[in-house]
Amino acid sequence: MTSKSKTKGNSWEREVAKHLTELYGEPFIRVPNSGAYIGGANTKRKEILHEGQIRSFKGDIIPGQSFPKFNCECKNYADFPFHQLFQGECKQLNNWIDQLMDVADEGDFNILFMKFTRIGKFVALEFDQHYDVPLFVEYHMLYTYKDIRWAIMDYDRFWSLNKNFVSIACS
Repeated sequence: MTSKSKTKGNSWEREVAKHLTELYGEPFIRVPNSGAYIGGANTKRKEILHEGQIRSFKGDIIPGQSFPKFNCECKNYADFPFHQLFQGECKQLNNWIDQLMDVADEGDFNILFMKFTRIGKFVALEFDQHYDVPLFVEYHMLYTYKDIRWAIMDYDRFWSLNKNFVSIACS
């Protein structure tokens, strides 16, 4: 039997996949039984898999055909310790970033989708990554972890400003 929190996480993954499918007109699907098939201690599996297989097991969502560099994690929680962002270290966010980066390859577009009950939806993405097009951020904050700055901003605002940016950065 699936736990309530696992069901909640799966539902957010499906919501993000559906949004991306509608936004770009190509299928994005939730990774079946997602959960670190090639991350963490299983990273050696990447040595025996071909590019398409790796892409299918990377992160929480299998991207559309024209998004080979897309890598994401989706987190849906009741609460989040926002105050820790301003105190210099947020272990929960660090853990999520580690999960995201565990399966990342050089040149990937790495993005974390977060949803918090009665608070809102947010994205976190590498701010200093060099892309061929400009990234637009408004009403954001920067969080530094392992010498990488992450821009955190509202989910809907991010997509309204960066639909084309993400498409180009992931191709």
